[in-house]
Amino acid sequence: MTMIALKAGVAVPELTAWGSPETMGGATLEGDVQISGRTLLGTGRSRQSAGWYAATKGRFRLVYPFQEYATLIEGSLSLTDEATGETVWFEPGDSWIIPKGTPMIWEIHDERAVKHFMVSFDDL
Repeated sequence: MTMIALKAGVAVPELTAWGSPETMGGATLEGDVQISGRTLLGTGRSRQSAGWYAATKGRFRLVYPFQEYATLIEGSLSLTDEATGETVWFEPGDSWIIPKGTPMIWEIHDERAVKHFMVSFDDL
């Protein structure tokens, strides 16, 4: 394998439809949220994986089954940590880290939000 460069300003490649948040164990709260993605490292069943993830406008809840480090590259969204009540607004270039087991509310404000992600199912 060679280095994979994820550069700002580069067009998002074509992503594969992954269904609704329910496919990841989530729950749609508002709208017809559809998710899509493209894995660049690992697979959906790997202990670690990385790639692109997109969600369409709406709100959904997900209790994180993995640790995640991500950077938003398109659109805007807010994430609410249900355990603390803290809500943070994100725009392109912003990043976050979410620990495994955290209950989060995603609110996508634009027609689509896209992130680069790196996840690990291992406890750190």
